[in-house]
Amino acid sequence: MKLTETLEDFYTIKVNGMPENLKKEIGHFNVFKLDDFVGSICKPFPYTRKDFYKISLIIGKNKVHYADKISVIDDQALFFANPQIPYNWEQVDENQTGFFCIFTEAFFSQFGNLKEYPLFQPGGNPIVPISLELTESLKAVYLRMFDEINSDYAFKYDVLRNLVFEIIHTALKTQTVTTSLYSKSNATIRISSLFLELLERQFPIESISQQIFFRSPSEFSGQLNVHVNHLNKALKETTGKTTSQIISERIVQEAMILLKQTNWNINEIAWCLGFDEVSHFINFFKKNVRVSPKTYRVTEIV
Repeated sequence: MKLTETLEDFYTIKVNGMPENLKKEIGHFNVFKLDDFVGSICKPFPYTRKDFYKISLIIGKNKVHYADKISVIDDQALFFANPQIPYNWEQVDENQTGFFCIFTEAFFSQFGNLKEYPLFQPGGNPIVPISLELTESLKAVYLRMFDEINSDYAFKYDVLRNLVFEIIHTALKTQTVTTSLYSKSNATIRISSLFLELLERQFPIESISQQIFFRSPSEFSGQLNVHVNHLNKALKETTGKTTSQIISERIVQEAMILLKQTNWNINEIAWCLGFDEVSHFINFFKKNVRVSPKTYRVTEIV
């Protein structure tokens, strides 16, 4: 069972052709008009993880299937997709327009850490509703991307990276919930970022032979060489959640994904997520989701 859709899959399914230099690039970037991928010409793309990032400016009514949730976009919004979480979106009405850009993590090598931004973190909110006025400004950013990518300017990819960050920071400024994160001390933010990065290195789970290494606050604090109380305090200040809460939420999220997206049995999923006994996993899942893994697997996502 294929768990991840690649860039090659995207170009084969959606574009009917791959760029000649796709496999020769260190990092990949491209930008598209959403209008070319909607309506009767729209080809279905499976609900899976992708091995690339995607930032979409969506104008029109849509449903976004992201992780274990479904969110409705009524007017216009930005959608930030990352390789850790499976997603798909479906148009609700025919009046659709917008833009999207896709890029790999390698495209931003030595240019910034995308994973530090809440928009690309599993616990963050990837959908940012925006005003009509802001929509027009963001349209202009995407149009500049088209101009740059088609230009002969030697440093055009640096310009494109800056334009991507312009969209990211515009979205962050509209999410007032994130302002408290960046008002904290640099040391607190750094500890939180290192913890989240270490947590995310364990995911996604793509094979029944893959198992997470760290599952307790003390294991994480040991790896980060900080006292567990110091780690907990830093996370509480930046996220409002305890270390245990964040770890549990991420494991639950991955469990939900594996239950819906694979045909692995419950024992295999439990082992991958670090549970020595399947009964411990079942009790953990029921405590957090209120239903058993078996029941959740056969229940429609709502």
